[in-house]
Amino acid sequence: MRHSIDRRRFLVSASCAAASATVASQLQFAHAAPADLFKISLAQWSLHKPLFAKELDNLDFAKVAKEKFGIEGIEYVNQFFKDKARDEKYLAEMKKRASDHGVTSVLIMIDGEGALGSSDNANRSTAIDNHYKWVDAAKFLGCHSIRVNAETDKPYEEGLKLASDGLRRLSEYAKPLGINVIVENHGGLSSNGKWLSETIRATGMDNCGTLPDFGNFYEYDRYQGVTDLMPLAKAVSAKSYDFDAEGNETKIDFPRMMKIVLDAGYHSWVGIEYEGSRLSPDEGILATKKLLEKIRSKS
Repeated sequence: MRHSIDRRRFLVSASCAAASATVASQLQFAHAAPADLFKISLAQWSLHKPLFAKELDNLDFAKVAKEKFGIEGIEYVNQFFKDKARDEKYLAEMKKRASDHGVTSVLIMIDGEGALGSSDNANRSTAIDNHYKWVDAAKFLGCHSIRVNAETDKPYEEGLKLASDGLRRLSEYAKPLGINVIVENHGGLSSNGKWLSETIRATGMDNCGTLPDFGNFYEYDRYQGVTDLMPLAKAVSAKSYDFDAEGNETKIDFPRMMKIVLDAGYHSWVGIEYEGSRLSPDEGILATKKLLEKIRSKS
């Protein structure tokens, strides 16, 4: 009987300790400086129009982020230096410019390197191999992750198995280098929050996670989608399209989204990804930043 009483006392004590730790963590962020709640980065895609038009050079991205927008974290897109993944001299210049401007290189978004969930084994292996150079580049630049796509040509269950296989094998390569492989809801089955979260869990790799994007859910409820993906998130993309006279995003409830993000215990980089057409890229970036800062100050 005494052993049972001691065990009950231990369980009660442990439960109280866990509850106290949770409350302490909540209080820590309840009284934290706004900047501690989350950091704001800039996704390079926000500037895709001037970049494609050659009005802005990839090498000037860090400078523009810091000097024009006051942003200290940057998220590269491989399309803007597609042939430079193995060009150490070019990457060294990117790294130097980020350092010179006090800017953190957060991640690289990878597109156009093949379907990691292809049902053709040879094509899937080629896609995995194609991503290795970007893992290496991310390591060189000081990024924590590469964002990839969980593209597959098969339906739900089979597609899940194929995509998780490709992601697992890529994550195994990336893990010794300290690089995460993260997947955005980016069309196809990946825009189904349930499917993507199940796919990531099926990899069994702790360096494989998600990058929830506030947009890109299409037929899947965006708020449920972000809720599904946040437990596995290693980055967040604050997609924006347009703003009203009060500075609120007109398509997405940003305060609701950021509550989901923070309630999941996420307190790292939130990337601005402006994709609207009414405002210029500069105006859209600044409007998104202002809204995120407003939410952060009130959280």
